[in-house]
This record gives sequence, C-alpha cells and structure tokens, in this order.
Amino acid sequence: MTDQAVDVGGSAARGEPDAPETTGRQFFGRQRELKELREDVERAGLDTLSGRKSPRARVLLIAGRPGSGRTALAEELARRLAEDYPDGVLRAALREPGGTPVPAERAARDLLDALDVPVPPGGGEDELTQLLREALAGRRALLLLDDAVDAEQVDPLLPQNADCLVVATARGPLTGIPDVRPCTLGGLDSQAAVAFLESFTGAVRITVDPRTAENLVEECAGSPAAVALVGGWLAVRPQAAVSDVAKRLHALPVDGGALGGQLPVAERPLVRAFRLVYESLPGPNARLLRLLSLAPAGIVDAQSASALAGCSVSAAQNTLEDFAVYGLLRVHGDPRERPAQYAVPGWLAPLLHRLAEATDRPGELQLARARMLERTVRLLQSCRAVTEPDGSPARKRLAGLPRALRFPNERLAATWLDTRRPALLAAARAAVEDGELDTLARRLVAALVRALAAHRGTEAAAPDLYGLHQLVLDVAERRELTREKAAALLNLGDLDAEAGRTADALVRYRAALDAGRAANDPYASGRAMESVGGAHQELGDWTRAADWYGRALAQRLARGEREDEARLYGRIGAVLTYAGRYGEALRSWRAAVAGYRRLGDLASQARALSEAARVQEYAGRPEESLRTCREAVEWARQAGDLRLQAALQLRLADTLDRLGDPAAARLHRGAAERLLEPDGGTGEEGAPPAYEIRSASAKD
Repeated sequence: MTDQAVDVGGSAARGEPDAPETTGRQFFGRQRELKELREDVERAGLDTLSGRKSPRARVLLIAGRPGSGRTALAEELARRLAEDYPDGVLRAALREPGGTPVPAERAARDLLDALDVPVPPGGGEDELTQLLREALAGRRALLLLDDAVDAEQVDPLLPQNADCLVVATARGPLTGIPDVRPCTLGGLDSQAAVAFLESFTGAVRITVDPRTAENLVEECAGSPAAVALVGGWLAVRPQAAVSDVAKRLHALPVDGGALGGQLPVAERPLVRAFRLVYESLPGPNARLLRLLSLAPAGIVDAQSASALAGCSVSAAQNTLEDFAVYGLLRVHGDPRERPAQYAVPGWLAPLLHRLAEATDRPGELQLARARMLERTVRLLQSCRAVTEPDGSPARKRLAGLPRALRFPNERLAATWLDTRRPALLAAARAAVEDGELDTLARRLVAALVRALAAHRGTEAAAPDLYGLHQLVLDVAERRELTREKAAALLNLGDLDAEAGRTADALVRYRAALDAGRAANDPYASGRAMESVGGAHQELGDWTRAADWYGRALAQRLARGEREDEARLYGRIGAVLTYAGRYGEALRSWRAAVAGYRRLGDLASQARALSEAARVQEYAGRPEESLRTCREAVEWARQAGDLRLQAALQLRLADTLDRLGDPAAARLHRGAAERLLEPDGGTGEEGAPPAYEIRSASAKD
C-alpha cells in the first residue's frame, strides 16, 4: 500500500494501475529532491560491465519510512515527467497492507491489464514478465513501482528498453540493481511542513500563532503522515487553536502503549500523532477503525465497513468520510465513483493490526470477519443474479434480498464487480489461505467465480479464475481434501484446455481422476474420464479418446444417468468417425438417438440423426444418408427448432446434388432460405444463424 502523501487533492488511487489524475493538486516541499531526481533522469545510465549506455530502463529509487511521503513524491515526479512518456504512467503496488510482498507475476499481470494486453491464464512469473517486457519494448512509458520489498521483486519487472523509466519506492536501498542511487527522504523542512498543515487548518490559525505551528511540525519531526493527522484533528475542530493540539500531542507518552510498547525514536512522532486522533474518536468509530485491519487488500467501502461493525451502511459511509478527513484513509479509485472506496495507508495498517489484537477479543474479530465475508458472498450472488432472465429462480431470490444488497441493473453490477475486483480477489485469498476451506470460504470462491464468468465471460475472466482455483488446489493438497482437490484440478484443466495447453490439461485431468477415485466421488471421476477423452481427442489420438469415453460411459450406464449416456454415445461416435471406423461410429450415433428418444429430447435426437447421416455418407451409402437426414428434418420440425430444420434442409440439398438430383436440391435450399428469412418461421428480425452442421464433404 501507499504512504501518506504530501499533497492535497492529488491522485486518488496511489499504487493502482489506473489511478486517474484530478485537478486542484497541491504539492508541498521536496523541491531539492525533485531537482535531483530530474537530474538523475537525464544522467546517462552506464552498463557496469561494458561501460556503454545500459539497454535497460533507467531506475530511480525513492527510499523512506512508511509515512515519509515517498509515494507522493514519486507521483509528483511522474506528473512532471508525464509529457516525456506518451505511452502513459503504469502503477503497481508491490506490498500488501500487512507487509506481505506481492508476487512478481501478480504485479506483471496488473501492469499488462493496464496496457490492455491479454494475459494467459495460469501464466507463471517468467512467462508474464517476459510478456510485459515484450509489451513495453516499443513504448515510451513510465512505471511507478510502489513499496518494493527488494531487488529480486523489482528486477523481473524492469523493461529491456532504455526509452522507459522506472520510479520505485522502497523502505531502503535495492541492492542488486545496478546504477541506482536512492533519494532518501527524511522529514519535510519547517516551511513546507507548516504550509502543509495550513492546507488543513486555513491560514488564520497559523498566522495568529506561527511559532507554535513551527513547534508543532517539529514535534511531528516533519513527517507528512503525522502533520496530516494533526491537521485533520484541527480540521474537524474549527474552534481549536494550534496550541491546543500542540499541548495534547506533547502530553502523550513516547511509548506506544497498546501499539507496541517502547518505540524506536523514528516511529514516535507518527505513532503519537495517530494516538492523538485515535483517542479522540467515539468508541464505535474507534472500533470500526481497528476492524479495518481486516479489510482485504486494505480497501474498504461502506458495505464492507457496515458488515465489519454491524451498523447501517449509511452510518458506515459517514464514518469512513470522517476517517478520510482525519487523514486515516485515502479515497481509492476515481473519487467521482459511488459508492466510494477508501484505502488504508501503508503506515497505518500495522498499527491497526496491533491495536485490534490488543483491544478486541479473538472471537469478536473472527465474527466481524465472518460478517464481512458473508456480506461479500451475498453481494456477489446478487451481482450474478442480475444477469439472469426475468422470472428465473435467481431473479426471484434477488427480489427477496434487502434493498441495500440488490443491484438495480446489470451495468451497475458489472461496475461494482470491476471496481471491487482487487478487494474481492484479496478476500478470496485471505479466506482460502487460512487453510481450512470452511463453508464460508467455499461459498465465497464459488460466488466470485460465477460472478466473474457471468459478467466478464470465461475467456476474459480466465486469469482470475485460474488463480482462484489454484488457491483451492493448494489448500486441498495441504489438507489432503481429495474431493476439493479433484474439483480444483478439473477446473484448472478446463482453463488449460481453453487456453490451448492441451498436454497440461491432460495431466490435470489424470490427477483429478486419481483424486476423485480416492474421494470415492463418482461424479468427479466420471467427469475426469470424459475430460481425459476430450484431451486425447483434441490431440488427435482417436483410439485413446474413444477408450476413455467408453470408460466414462460404462460408469454412467452403471449409475443410470441417461442424459450423460446419450451425450457420451455421441462423443464416441464423433471420434470413431474421425478415426474412419464408420460401422462402429454409426452404432454409437444410433445409440445416442435412442437415448435422446427415451429422454424426449427431440432436438438432440434430430442432431444425432444428422450425424448418423454424415457417417453414412462418409461410408459411401448416400441413399441411406438421404433417408436418415429426412428423418432428422422431421424430428427437428416436431421439436420446433427452425434453425436446425434449415441446416438439415441444406444438408439434404448437398446430398441430393451428389446423387444427381439438382431440382430436388433447389427445393430444399429454397425451404431453408424461407426458414432463415428474418420473419420466416420465427417472427423475429435478425434471427441468429442456423445451427451449423458440417457438410459430408468436409471430413476434418
């Protein structure tokens, strides 16, 4: 996460790839540092081995403690350099609020998303960072990497392009990256710190007591975060004088109390300023502030805050706005968005964790977290339900939800899902990585998977879905949860297959089969066998595909699962057709026809008959193919599937042409054209194209 800034009205979403710039920006101090950084940009970076100009992007490092304003300085530098980098400023946060490093692959994925570069699902660090370097090879962009942990985290993200610039912030030097001279931040100078304080209090209170204002910012050691906190305290108390806050601050003990006992000298000014604000909060507000330590990714909105505190959404929104005035939260994302989101500053997150552990009972924290996750599940279910047709069961359940949990339309639901996506993914990681995979964690992951697929589509959401299923797999393997392991492997295999990694998918499916058998789960093992067959089919191994489909069919037959039986007969018929084993293929398609007839599925029966007709034509039996195709047309007519009828009429026409009867072929083509007219048979304009059945001449 980011530090307390030294600007007012600046970028609203520090550390996010799509943070918009706003107008009315003020920046205080750091002019010497800005001058040195600008000079460092223009200084030619040399490769330490060759002595020539480095082929990599130049790296500028701004180092300082959390709360020192390093992120604000990086943003101000990026703003001033933006014109020199027409391909934009890309942002990535490299540390989570609790201090956990962000994996390089996740940071690379965020940067690729900002560049609108498709990200392969399941891509590892090497693949994604290479893709990032390729995407930046022909661009002139500025990368802002916030709160880096070490050089090993930053190095894979560096563009191999001297026309790009990297501005990194960190708590110390990045040893290992050549030709990087850190710009180390201390406190603001007195004049800049007083001006920053004045932006909260107004000029009058500073003018009437300038000496006390100088002493106050000195008491804060020039820390931008500390000055912002005391400024926020004064901002909500317009009758208070600067001397009032100075006396209160000076009276506070130098130790951290519940925040950590005896503190290092460098941390004392910020912790004392925080205690000044925290101890002035009403009890319910102080409790909510502590509970924000549970906010996933340090990002909170009124809904999640309401669930954490057990209060109304409107009360939570008012409290969050108060926290923002105090400097305890920053607006996250576009400030014009409603509902607004807020971010916990990086310097504050560890303080809140320590306070919560010292003040609140573990059971209370666990209950607050469960309320938040349950609210998230219900919002995700509502988000998905709004995509369902009117009158569907999901829509009926949606109507029964409280108004605060309902989305009025699909567009607003999609916007909410998109803006909350980082926090939602972080919530899933936090819920699953606890290692229990309890009911709530399962429901959260399932609801998030369904909402992402419903709004973004499986292909677009595949990278997120892959990460979610991998989380479940990791926990299932650690806890030896064979049923969950089988489900996660099947889902990951499907994503691998859709991405064209068929060999990888085959490995996943075989492992899922082993896990399904170990769990004595017939559904998982049957699905795995069918998927193994599908992978072999995709690889062109028709014999093995037919064998695995046959194994899956045997299980379905033993369990009396008729719909699956009919479908598997059709899959076996398809691969046997590709293998040229037409007699066996025809028997399988006939079995599929019989299965669909027993089910009363007339449309599927017609499709299976059409495939049987195709096999007959491949086998050199055109008259039989013609009879079978006519039978398929009749069943399609009875099913009321006009598009299927039209496709089968065209199939008949092709067969008649090959039999030397062009007049009859024209009649069937005319019938197909009438069925496909905008109002022909459907009464609807712009009807979708006919169900596609490949001609017998296309033996692919």
